[in-house]
Amino acid sequence: MRRSICYCEPNLAFAGQVSNWKFFYTTAVTLPKGTILKFNLVSQGRISDWQIPEVSSQEKKNQIWLQTPEGKSISAKKTDVSSFEFCLSSELKTGETAIIIMGASEERSKEGNRAQTFLQRKRAFHLYIDPRGKGDWKEPEIFTLDVKGSSLENIRIIAPSLVSKNKRFDVIIRFEDCYGNLTHQAPEGTLIELSYKNLRENLNWKLFVPETGFINIPNLYFGEAGIYRIELRNLTTKEIFYSPPVKCSTDSAADKSIFWGQLHGESERFDAGENIETCLRYLRDEKNFHFFATSCFESTEETSNDTWKIISSQIAEFNEDLRFSTFLGFQWVGKPLEEGIHQLIYSKDNKPILRKKDAKNSSLKKIYRAHSPKEILSITSFSMAKGMETSFKEFDPDFERVVEIYNCWGSSECLEKEGNLRPITAKAKEIVESENGSIRQALNRNCRFGFVAGGLDDRGVYNGLYEGSQAQYSAGLTAIIAPEQTRESLFQALYQRSCYATTGARIVLGFFIAGACMGSELNTKIKPGLIFNRHITGFVATTENIKEIVIVRNGIPFKEIKPNQTEYEFAIDDTESITKISLQSPDERPPFIYYYLRVTQENGQIAWSSPIWVDHTELLIHKAPSKKLKKKEDTS
Repeated sequence: MRRSICYCEPNLAFAGQVSNWKFFYTTAVTLPKGTILKFNLVSQGRISDWQIPEVSSQEKKNQIWLQTPEGKSISAKKTDVSSFEFCLSSELKTGETAIIIMGASEERSKEGNRAQTFLQRKRAFHLYIDPRGKGDWKEPEIFTLDVKGSSLENIRIIAPSLVSKNKRFDVIIRFEDCYGNLTHQAPEGTLIELSYKNLRENLNWKLFVPETGFINIPNLYFGEAGIYRIELRNLTTKEIFYSPPVKCSTDSAADKSIFWGQLHGESERFDAGENIETCLRYLRDEKNFHFFATSCFESTEETSNDTWKIISSQIAEFNEDLRFSTFLGFQWVGKPLEEGIHQLIYSKDNKPILRKKDAKNSSLKKIYRAHSPKEILSITSFSMAKGMETSFKEFDPDFERVVEIYNCWGSSECLEKEGNLRPITAKAKEIVESENGSIRQALNRNCRFGFVAGGLDDRGVYNGLYEGSQAQYSAGLTAIIAPEQTRESLFQALYQRSCYATTGARIVLGFFIAGACMGSELNTKIKPGLIFNRHITGFVATTENIKEIVIVRNGIPFKEIKPNQTEYEFAIDDTESITKISLQSPDERPPFIYYYLRVTQENGQIAWSSPIWVDHTELLIHKAPSKKLKKKEDTS
């Protein structure tokens, strides 16, 4: 039995390449006049997808048409986002070839059609054929071509953010094109020289660009404490590339590491619901996340039971200690002001999705009563978004250990007029900021939580923001400070608020009061000296020059530092009497103060440390004896 022949010219594309693409179809049977051929690019029209061609006769670039064996051109009719139909004006005999062309004329090939910007092996294009012309489509004929990385543009160094002195670690070097794809398209003979501070003179590292596009360098170590940046110099182009900062430490904090990832968000490239396996592989291998939590919405319209089963299965399969930690999570949306948006994350595998329409899951209080804090973590998201805000009046300190201070749609730290550098705003009438969900105001009411950051989300309540006029920022990252990269260790660190948030840059920071790290709760009963002085220390190592370091006390900037360098250590004493500056708790807890750190780079990237609290319990100690003394006087 004869089969039709399908092939492409060229049969290899480089990411983002603009060219003329020809798809040759040699039929195995005669196709009569009036036959309809439907060509589908299998593209969603996103920026990273294969460019959708135009059908307007006025356009002279990025067009699509069909060429018959006689050389006649047949224009296309667009039927949906990426499908185009052609109607044969004459018979196509067995063995004859029709050519579908995307691009421009040969002399204007540079104004042709742009390939997708990500790698893919055997990228498919579908051709459906209906000889009767009545829309009766059978199985498609398939064209395939490979998409590879384009020319070398960037060298990315993946190294741990926190290491111990003389402790060995591995570094991965990725050779990338302008879209972040692995590539080996570099001039022949290109050599890369590796160096870093305090490197022994007898060591001379020179690397070549491998076929795989990456190199693993094992057993590096730093012999002195300090901030390091691994340097790579392209000896051909003289370009220099640096790693994010690496802090080498000798103290007890060196027993911990910083792990990067997202607890809320998804990939711009792959849908985390429909393509969860591909998405997890991309985040682990391409984005180099240490951890990731799924965040589909709980409604059946967004996440069916079958989809949840697939997600649960893949999360369990991808979880691998010391390589990639995965968490099963989903988003639950309650009433504005009362509950708002919450990301619920399980500590174990194969747990059910809690649907709000079920009576037992109709409120957060019911969900909390049915679980323990060891089982589930609840993260308030997008708390300052008007119409979705959270007032924190029903705040539960056992389950809501961290809050999302930032995602790509803006920061909920405070109002724009109060110094919010990435406010929730829109040019039209989408979503604007609401004071009711301010995180600073919640902290002032003695709600205690650490800070995490979310990434991109265009599902559920965020649907339409991506294409609308809503202000969109970079996807955020969460840094978790933990002893080891396991699900249990990371979950425990989040419970202890041992984490911080960034707008995407891998900024290394530490924040301490009287030696206690971020997320800690101190009191003047155990440390009476805190009444008179809070000794604040910390360090910051950034990817670009530091524009500003702000220590926020009780919701107001307490100290501002402008070092104009990429690394900085500080030690500050707050000697104001705690009785004068402490905030009154709305409940029976003692007066308190809190501090947190906000770092801003020259390029606009931001990091927020989790807060540290100091309780003025000494006041309660003085009040208690006075009541007993009065009782004795009355008895006498």
